[in-house]
Amino acid sequence: MTRSDSIGQQTSSPVATEDKLILVDADDNPVGEAGKLDCHLGDGMLHRAFSLHVINSSGEILLQQRSRLKMLWPGYWTNSCCSHPRAGEEIIAAVRRRAREELGLELDVEYLYKFQYRSRFETVGSEHELCSVFVGYSDAQPDHDPDEVADWHYLEPQQIARSLEREPDRFTPWFHLEWDRLSRDFRSYGFAG
Repeated sequence: MTRSDSIGQQTSSPVATEDKLILVDADDNPVGEAGKLDCHLGDGMLHRAFSLHVINSSGEILLQQRSRLKMLWPGYWTNSCCSHPRAGEEIIAAVRRRAREELGLELDVEYLYKFQYRSRFETVGSEHELCSVFVGYSDAQPDHDPDEVADWHYLEPQQIARSLEREPDRFTPWFHLEWDRLSRDFRSYGFAG
């Protein structure tokens, strides 16, 4: 089911909150805490993050368009939900909390894998994350927070693969990295693109 027929254009309007995020080393050991804005300025500070991919019973995957209020990659399309655990918060609790806050979805989630990446957005800042990737299943229609999500729609994996190939610049860099791995190594979960 599709909520919108087109993928919107991007604009830039930075907004940041000062949640304390968990700084980590390459082995995901906590090494400190820093404000969310500090973690994303310049080349970024390596911090713990997650990405969630929601799949419905028709095998469609929920994509979201990031709010135009986002500091990094505003208006870009990406996975269902991505964020960070707060200092002192378990990552699985953070995934479930953000699915509820951003998408209005209550769901159980399953951990798939973890990867590290760094990507710079223009002159604004960077993502430098040790990102845990999760999958969840739901047939509920999202009731999204417009400050976080500009739009959403469910797509079949083949549609996602075609869109990534035809219009790669409309998707976040971490979604490209995740999709490559998910469609190769997690096909049995529904990521066969």
